[in-house]
Amino acid sequence: MAHLNTWWYRFLEDHVYALPEPPPRVRTKPLEVICVGLPRSATESLQHALLTIGYDHTYHGWDIIYEEPNYAPQWVKLCRKKWFGPLDGNTKFTQEDFDAVMGHSTAVTDAAGSVFAAELIEAYPNAKIVLNYRKDLDAWHRSASQTLANVKHNWMLWIISFLSRHGFWAWHVYLDFMWSGIFRGLDNDIETGVARNGKWVYKEHCNMIRGLVPKERLLEWTVEDGWEPLCEFLGKQVPNEPFPHANTAVGWHNHEDKLTRMYMVEALQTVVVLSVFVLGAGALVQKFIL
Repeated sequence: MAHLNTWWYRFLEDHVYALPEPPPRVRTKPLEVICVGLPRSATESLQHALLTIGYDHTYHGWDIIYEEPNYAPQWVKLCRKKWFGPLDGNTKFTQEDFDAVMGHSTAVTDAAGSVFAAELIEAYPNAKIVLNYRKDLDAWHRSASQTLANVKHNWMLWIISFLSRHGFWAWHVYLDFMWSGIFRGLDNDIETGVARNGKWVYKEHCNMIRGLVPKERLLEWTVEDGWEPLCEFLGKQVPNEPFPHANTAVGWHNHEDKLTRMYMVEALQTVVVLSVFVLGAGALVQKFIL
């Protein structure tokens, strides 16, 4: 990941693909639940469940790239602080750091909750911690390989990431930083990061959480457990409806297709502007030089 800390990437972030900086969010209600399980561990199902029992808003990884105004650049800054902090090693995260991007949320799951698990646990000492995990590690690994790691083969999305500012930040925050970072993709390759390191990262991540959080503050939970243990832990009434199941592999690819369509409009606008510029420059060269 070292090349991400060079002037070139900072130039791209600060100038070429810069987005208007959104106002920092201000926390108006406490962050009560932090779900720290890695992606593809029922994170979106858990989001829907928490919304159902009253945790509105529950922040999910899709929020990072869907919401407007877009806070993906601020998440990249947090990633830089985590992985490219001061050389004395004294990097300190505060509630204000996280409130600025998700101060409207009372719960968090998926990428933000797992990538910054240790920092969130320390910053919000009164929040309850849910370690959402999958019992079948091989099944999780297959799922992560078919979704997270497979994004790099979406050539259309990759091309669009050069032509669309929002497309750039979606690719940058996840493929370059969050996923490559948490899966120790030292070659900045999420595919090999998940393939080589996914299983041991998963086990070490779960063990880290168990070591950080007192038992009375922690719930280890799988989607098969359903409502009862989750609601008992959070002190909520069990809803009279089936537990939600969201973001299957098909659902994931539907998200990819939706994002591709969203960013395509901006990419085509860029192509038009560049074409006009090139044609105009060519006409000037032909008129005054040739």
